[in-house]
Formats: sequence, structure tokens, C-alpha cells
Amino acid sequence: MIRKVSEQGVPESEQEPTLVMREVTDPAELAKARAQNERANRNAAWWQAHTKEIYSHRGKCVCIAGEEMFVADTALEAKAMGKAAHPDDDGSFVLSVPQERTIRIYAS
Repeated sequence: MIRKVSEQGVPESEQEPTLVMREVTDPAELAKARAQNERANRNAAWWQAHTKEIYSHRGKCVCIAGEEMFVADTALEAKAMGKAAHPDDDGSFVLSVPQERTIRIYAS
């Protein structure tokens, strides 16, 4: 078995995760990010406009891609369906619809 260790001899599994931040100034990269954000916003708006339909699929996973809904038993299946129908939509997302309808309280 091969174990990766840091220069200090700490096993990789025990190392703290590293966070790297960088400022993006390349106009092409910024345009790509803006376009992805626009697709995500359109999908989110579609989700908000169709919540009743989406939440009728209790116990399922739903992918919103290309302003369409794809329903499956697992998140991976739903994502694959959305990707197959809209391969260029990198603003898609998946949500799990709870089996039971219940009151949820979110507080901080």
C-alpha cells in the first residue's frame, strides 16, 4: 500500500485541506463565468415558476437543465438525463424532493 505524506511526514488523509483563491482578470474567462451564471439564473427562475409541479415528485431527484425538469430515482440519474438533453448547460442543478411533506424551520 502506498501512502502519500507531506514534507513534514503527515499522511495525506490527516492533512488540512488547502484553499487557493485567485483573482480572475482574463476577459474570456470572465465572459464564460457570466454566461454560466446566466444559465444558472434562468434554471433557478424556471424552478421558482414550477415549484408545484417539481414538488409533486415526492421521494425523487430532480435536475433542472435547459429550463426543463428531469426526474429520476437518484441524483446521478437525474443529472445524466439533464446532461444528455442539454450537454452545454453548465448552469444546471439537482435537488432531492423530500418523501414527506412537512414544515421545515431554518434558523441560524
